[in-house]
Parts: sequence; structure tokens; C-alpha cells
Amino acid sequence: MTQPILVATHNQGKVRELARLLADLPCQWRSLADVGITTTVVETGATFWENATLKATQYAAAAGCLTLADDSGLEVDALDGRPGVHTADYGGEGLTAVARYQLLLDNLRDVPWEHRKARFRCVMVLANPAGELLATAAGVCEGMIALAPAGAGGFGYDPVFYLPAYNCTMAELPPAEKNKISHRGQAVRALLATDWFQGLG
Repeated sequence: MTQPILVATHNQGKVRELARLLADLPCQWRSLADVGITTTVVETGATFWENATLKATQYAAAAGCLTLADDSGLEVDALDGRPGVHTADYGGEGLTAVARYQLLLDNLRDVPWEHRKARFRCVMVLANPAGELLATAAGVCEGMIALAPAGAGGFGYDPVFYLPAYNCTMAELPPAEKNKISHRGQAVRALLATDWFQGLG
């Protein structure tokens, strides 16, 4: 018997990526659209952990089912850790993903290569409708902000996130390779090692 779990995001790129990462579990993954939720939880937290918890608990209560929430973002050292928890709305509402990473490149125009260190960070939280946290996990992927975008894969800031060990951006990696090293891939593997997910087997 499969366990229905709601994925708490309106980001279809994230839904597809999580579905690939969690494909082997005996779960029925549902998107917010699948359960008819069109509202968005306001992410008022100061950290990825706080925002992931807000989304997991509030969407679980609204949908009446187990909910897995992910909060993730990009931290750039030269920008004192920004955009951080504001990664998804960097530059304001209404911008496309391309406009957001172009803004990032503009803001780093005068920053030399050796000071362009950055990381993707991800926190995942599984909650039930009563607001209990059943499993939590985190992952980090270190890299650099490229001088120019490259690659057509992935989504979000992937075209400007350069991986020195691979000599390419995240957007240039095949999906399977990306899943091995990405912040979300690492968080998923940590999540699968928790007691709750081990109990699914």
C-alpha cells in the first residue's frame, strides 16, 4: 500500500526533481495543485528551517495529509549570505528566473573570481496534519557564482552556479549527476535515513 504525501510547493521544477529523487519509495506524491490548494504560505521565517517548518505544518493542516516541505536557497559570500531565504523573490515580485540570476550577476559584476564563493542550502521537513514533525534533514552544495550563465538544465539559479570539481554549471550536469551532488539530493538522502522513512520499508 502506498503512503500519500503532499509536496508543499507551487514550483513545478522542484516537484519534478523531488519525484525523481524519491521515486523508489512506496509513496503517492501529490502536488498542491493535485489537492486543490492555490494559496501560498507566507514565509516569514528568518531561516530555511523556520520556513520549511511553516510550509510543512500549514499545508499539512490545510490538506489533511502528510506533507513534505523543502526550503532552499542560494547564499553568496560576497553579498553577506544573500539572497538566502529570499532567493525565490530576489529582486522583487514578478521577475523571471533569468531576470533574477541576471540581477545576481549584475550585483557581482566587480567581484573577482576568487571571492565569488556560494552555496545552495536545503532543509526538508515532514509534518502530519496535527503539526507534528516526523522527519527533518538538510543538505549543502558548495560552488561559485559563474561570470556568465551556461547550460539549459535544472531551474532557478542553476545556470550561474559553477561547480569547480566538474568544470561546469549545475545547469550543464545531467539530472542524474546533479541529484548525486545537489543540496536537495543530499537532503533527500539524509531524509531517507531518518527513522520515519526507514519504517516505510
